[in-house]
Amino acid sequence: MRAKSLLSEAKQIETAVTLINLGARLQVLESETDLSYERLLRLYKEVAGKSPSKGQLPFSTDWFMTWQPNIHASLFLNIHEYLNKAAEIDEIQTVIKAYQLYLEQTQTQGLEPLLSVTRAWRLVKFIDNGMLTLTKCSKCGGHYVTHPHEISRHFVCGLCNPPARAGKGKTAGALHMH
Repeated sequence: MRAKSLLSEAKQIETAVTLINLGARLQVLESETDLSYERLLRLYKEVAGKSPSKGQLPFSTDWFMTWQPNIHASLFLNIHEYLNKAAEIDEIQTVIKAYQLYLEQTQTQGLEPLLSVTRAWRLVKFIDNGMLTLTKCSKCGGHYVTHPHEISRHFVCGLCNPPARAGKGKTAGALHMH
């Protein structure tokens, strides 16, 4: 029986280390592992080489509705939903794998990732709680993060109908429109 708890603890430490390396906030680690706050704090300092960030986690759904963050959040969430259906892995492992694939995709496209692993984790919580959903674009057929009360029959995504100033700035994560 003792060996099982050691294996379980080792798996939780491995998950915590992966999340720390991806930049997760301490609150995410506390929520997703059974490790004590003190152990997580020591682990965070050892892995990251610094103390964790302080302050509240992002808690508003509004950030996910703005143009570029919506595209990034939708990319992550589509990957997450696919993995959720295709792979038999724990929820936090699904978030980790989906986030790693999201980072690969943004890097391949030469984009700055706008979504932190903490925001990605929070996004999944918002979806699970029915505060956000995926809605199909009536033009391109892609699925995008929206509020659940969005009229889905007439929904047009931010890629099919970008805002007037879209792609004009040199901001992080900007799409390069040619």
